[in-house]
Amino acid sequence: MKIVVIGGSGLIGKKLVKNLVEPGHQAVAASPRTGVNTITGEGLAEVLAGAQVVVDVANAPSWEDKAVLEFFETSAHNLLAAEAAAGVGHHIALSIVGAERLPENGYFRAKVAQENLIKASKVPYTILRATQFSEFVSGIAQEATDGQTVRLSHAFIQPIVSDDVAAALTDVTLAAPVNGTIEVGGPEQIHLDDLVRRFLSATKDTREVVTDVNARYYGAVLSEHSLTTSANARIAPTRFEDWLSNSIAQK
Repeated sequence: MKIVVIGGSGLIGKKLVKNLVEPGHQAVAASPRTGVNTITGEGLAEVLAGAQVVVDVANAPSWEDKAVLEFFETSAHNLLAAEAAAGVGHHIALSIVGAERLPENGYFRAKVAQENLIKASKVPYTILRATQFSEFVSGIAQEATDGQTVRLSHAFIQPIVSDDVAAALTDVTLAAPVNGTIEVGGPEQIHLDDLVRRFLSATKDTREVVTDVNARYYGAVLSEHSLTTSANARIAPTRFEDWLSNSIAQK
């Protein structure tokens, strides 16, 4: 089976391609580096020829509100049109758990717009929504830092490691389209401020985490479960502490 992975050179894309190639599938990593550009349309018809499945894990080069919205809308429009013309039987996109709950966040708004275009398309689809990646905790801390203080909400977060996201995507890729949304999250719901405290302590970072109910998460105020999965979600196996221990050991 030919599977095209849009964004195949990124964090998740590389892992997904590896997972698919090992059992013998023809997985093609497509990105501007390989001459495939979903914004201009360059190379799309060629790479999609003969493809049964397309997985879109591409990320926007800019997270500025207008730019990120334009990226995901333009990319989805061009990609879905090319898939329809090529007779692709399954479109899969990676999105974010809770995206519709945080409209103040421009990136989340853009992902919701992408999802809406997928649902309106004639191409059979599956949307996999994942919780926040463990690998992003350093960036979360940095975004919330002012001097030596890190101001964070006490809302829950449900960190998932990228390997587990890729594993869930692999399963979705090899299954039939559900024409709906599947959620996947990490095995623990942890308070965001506590999560970052644990990370900073483990990495011997002296910044102080201050709990602030009004602290914004990339522009949005969180409620207790803004970033957690629903009851019927797939739960990944890897705990945050295990990922943290392994990542520190590898440095």
